[in-house]
Formats: sequence, structure tokens, C-alpha cells
Amino acid sequence: MTFKKILPALALLTLPIITQAETYPAPVEAMRERGVEVLERFDAPSGLTGYTALFNGRPLALYVTEDGKHALIGSLLNAEGEDLTGVVLEEKVSRPQSKIMWGKLKDSTWIADGSDKAEQIVYVFTDPNCPYCKRLWKDARPWVDAGKIQLRHVMVGTLGDSSQKKAAFLLSSKDPEAALMGNESGESPAKEAKTIEDKQRQQLDDNQQLMAMLGVSGTPAILQLDETGMMQMHPGAPQGEQLIELFGPRP
Repeated sequence: MTFKKILPALALLTLPIITQAETYPAPVEAMRERGVEVLERFDAPSGLTGYTALFNGRPLALYVTEDGKHALIGSLLNAEGEDLTGVVLEEKVSRPQSKIMWGKLKDSTWIADGSDKAEQIVYVFTDPNCPYCKRLWKDARPWVDAGKIQLRHVMVGTLGDSSQKKAAFLLSSKDPEAALMGNESGESPAKEAKTIEDKQRQQLDDNQQLMAMLGVSGTPAILQLDETGMMQMHPGAPQGEQLIELFGPRP
């Protein structure tokens, strides 16, 4: 099983949707009434008309027959057995939404770990009380110190009230980068903020919402762009060869 996996929860993002004034073939309209979100029409072979759509966060394709009376859902194969649907969904659904979500990560509240001139940017959802986050921080040192990656820690408090207060403490520190390093290394653990100010509360709420939007269920969760520009999510703390797969050859 490959360690990388495609970003889930695509339905929570915003893509252009076919104008509501358009009349859909009856099978497509029936699917819309069942909760399928129709996005875009596309040309398909053999007289079929294709529609990209989302259902329960997953991209899918609808193929309507030439008479408009029937629809097929799933992958369309050619005579060589090649999947014609996957390419369409990647280019028309997954890739545009990947770009949107990468922008949302950039705009989120994060603490930098490593050089701004690093070769690769990696976002990590981090809880200050998460032991696996601390292990990731430690294991990533060779790549961070060599300028290969910059980790951008999107701070959340998923492990209870203590995590919320410590995350607020880190975000409100005069030097958040140094405070994060102290906490993750164990040399200077984060304190619990006596009160969470409105600014930090909003930052944490927004980060938590973004975490849910991406379908992330725990920390750490690593997000990065692959060689094709698609965002990939990697749950948990990678080990051994997984680190090399993610960050490249060990410096």
C-alpha cells in the first residue's frame, strides 16, 4: 500500500457549478434530488454526455445516454481497458480543488519551522500535546536543518482544553517559532494560556474548521504538493523509508 493518498472531502470546497437555470436530463435531475452536486458537463464518446459531480465528498462521473433517458455512474473504459474517467475527474475536480485548498493552507495561521528559502513547503496540523507531532518534528530535523523543507505547523487543539490553551500560548508568543521549537523538542514545554484571547480563539477555530474541511481526523497530518502539483495528505508520523518518500533523500 502506498503511503500517499489523495486528499478527501472534496465536496467541502467550492467549484463552479452548472447554472441552476439549466435543464438537466431526467436521470441527472433525479440524482440531484438525492444529494448529488452536479459540477460541469463534458464531452464523452459514443453519444454519451458526461457530467462531473460530487457525492458525500467524493468525485464521480455521470454518463447520460443519447436519448437522455438513462445514466451510468462509474468509470468508462475504452477498447484497451483504459480508464477514461479518472483523467477527467482529476483535471476537472481534484486538481482545481487541490489548488483552492493549498491556498487556504497558505492563508491559515501557522508557525514556520525552517528556512523561508527551503526547497519544499510542507504543512502539518500540529497539536502541542501530541506525542506523534513531537516525533515528526524530531525526525524531520535533517531535512529542515539542510534547507530541504520548511514545516508550517497549523496549530490546533484537538486533545482537549489543555491543548487549546497551549496552542493559544504558542500563537500569542513574542517568538512563536522559538516557542514551538521549545515545545516540540521538550526543552521548554508550552504553558497553558490563562485565557484564550479572541484573536487566538478565532485562529484556532479557523484552523480546526480547515482541518475538518480536509477530512483530517488526527494529528499530525502532513500536506504537500506532489511532482504534478496535486496536494496529497499523509496522516500520522512517517517513519523510516516513509520519511524519504515524503521529503526526499536524507541529507
